[in-house]
Amino acid sequence: MERAIAGLISGLPSLAPLYAPTPNSYKRYAPHTFAPTRYTWGFDNRGCAVRVTGSGESAHLEIRLPGADANLYLALTAACAAIIHGLQDHPELPAPCEGDPYQSGDAIPVPADLTEAVDGFTGNKIVHDALGETVMRHYARAARAELAWHRRHVTDTERERGFLRA
Repeated sequence: MERAIAGLISGLPSLAPLYAPTPNSYKRYAPHTFAPTRYTWGFDNRGCAVRVTGSGESAHLEIRLPGADANLYLALTAACAAIIHGLQDHPELPAPCEGDPYQSGDAIPVPADLTEAVDGFTGNKIVHDALGETVMRHYARAARAELAWHRRHVTDTERERGFLRA
């Protein structure tokens, strides 16, 4: 389980477009919302990206990064790829977060937006090893298409805010 956790903490940052596929996915990563803002792990800590619950043979992992907008199969692919990375490459296991994970300054932050996530996804060895070049390019292109669409459209919220400020 330690190798799996180490792989999740070190591998999931590069796999973000698979479990957070839209610009809106990143709006939920806010402090004290039970959505993680950093790649931390801890025992029964809902603010961590990876939560260990149960004990002994009933211990299991809860990966708290995917939101309701994630494709279940792609989120599971990201988790499996990160765990395989942990089992094969033996990244260092950070200490468990025992306090407020939102204040864990030494942990890697969740990407601020989809642009940052795609930058970390494209050309990454973990992503390439798990998905191959063609699939990696496909999901990077899909994320960029999503970003392009959002840049060309004004949401109702943006319109309303614009009218209120005018």
